[in-house]
Amino acid sequence: MGTGLPASGQAGGRAGSGRGPPLARAWPAIRARAKAEKAEVLFGDQVGIRSDQVTGRTWGAKGTTPVVRRTGNRFSVNAMSAISTRGRMHFMVFTEPFDAKVMCRFPARLVGHFDRKIHLIVDRHSAVRAWLAGHKDQIELHFLPSYSPELNPDELVDADLKRSLPRTHRARNQTELAAETRRFFHRRQRQPHIVRGYFGGPHVRYVLDENPLSF
Repeated sequence: MGTGLPASGQAGGRAGSGRGPPLARAWPAIRARAKAEKAEVLFGDQVGIRSDQVTGRTWGAKGTTPVVRRTGNRFSVNAMSAISTRGRMHFMVFTEPFDAKVMCRFPARLVGHFDRKIHLIVDRHSAVRAWLAGHKDQIELHFLPSYSPELNPDELVDADLKRSLPRTHRARNQTELAAETRRFFHRRQRQPHIVRGYFGGPHVRYVLDENPLSF
């Protein structure tokens, strides 16, 4: 149903201070299993976007602080995404809160996109474990160490999303915010080179390294 990746003090294969063997030691085994099973490996994450967040960039006169105009209403949307080293991206945008029912919809949708098994690497979240028990032949979860979001390449998708939301026009309601969020994901789906670039961050290069134990 799922396995936990050992914690790491630092990404890239150096031993942490008492937190167990580095993540890089577990990754080659997962990659080898996926290759033997002809399976797909995805890294996934969830993100919340609020209307009162200052995102993107704006412009102002030199020497002055720009003023970002926002609506007084507060609203939010949530999203889940998964990416592969080949540049594939899958996502789901929704307005409901994160709960077991919603969380299970995303892996169910992923399964529908592939004709082979999926290995999905995510942060720890117990909500999906019951659903996974009945679908272990289609999808298997591997959990990142606690308090180690920097080891998840999909975290860079979240940061990119928040930077890329419109710089001038702000969403006036939840429907507009959800539409802007979907536009971002659709755009990135057409830009696999950018998706592949998420795996180039200093803390996630272990994913691409063929021999991470040599670090």
